[in-house]
Amino acid sequence: MSLYGYARVSTLDQDLSIQRAALKTAGCEVIRAEKASGTRRDGRTELQVLLDFLRSGDTLVVTRIDRLARSLKDLQDIVHELKGRGIALKATEQPIDTATAAGKAFLDMLGVFAEFETNLRRERQLEGISAAKARGVYKGRKPSIDATEVRRLHGEGTLGPAAIARQLGIGRASVYRLLGKHPASVAPNGGRHAD
Repeated sequence: MSLYGYARVSTLDQDLSIQRAALKTAGCEVIRAEKASGTRRDGRTELQVLLDFLRSGDTLVVTRIDRLARSLKDLQDIVHELKGRGIALKATEQPIDTATAAGKAFLDMLGVFAEFETNLRRERQLEGISAAKARGVYKGRKPSIDATEVRRLHGEGTLGPAAIARQLGIGRASVYRLLGKHPASVAPNGGRHAD
């Protein structure tokens, strides 16, 4: 049985050294680390390399399960995959060890509480929005694109959709959508193709 460590921080300015040290102390000889968001597994190449490498009887070690996954669904998918391949999951700072009955139970309870908290947060948010709407305070998210400015610049006739997009710092598709045009109907220089 071998212990393999995985360390992750979300942003480039965060430091991995504390996690590395904890995983080394836990007995991990191989530690894969990366600076990437944990909301989705896409883009976490070091985690994927490690998951591909692990064999039956091995243990994947993290400091906390939020280093492995930030969403309950992603965590459940990873745990299910590991279990199906005979690989245990252990956290050094939490009583999680899927090789033991107590560790499995704690992981399950943690998942239930995390989902419960997410649902409560969503309910509170919806209640707050409803109350704000009733008071006439909630207007929704401020539009990130100034449609009037897009139409004004287009109406001047000197800028094409791509140039308008560059000037306003928005996507070309947004400009085309606001102008009711399809990109194929506009020539690269901003003029119209001859029909």
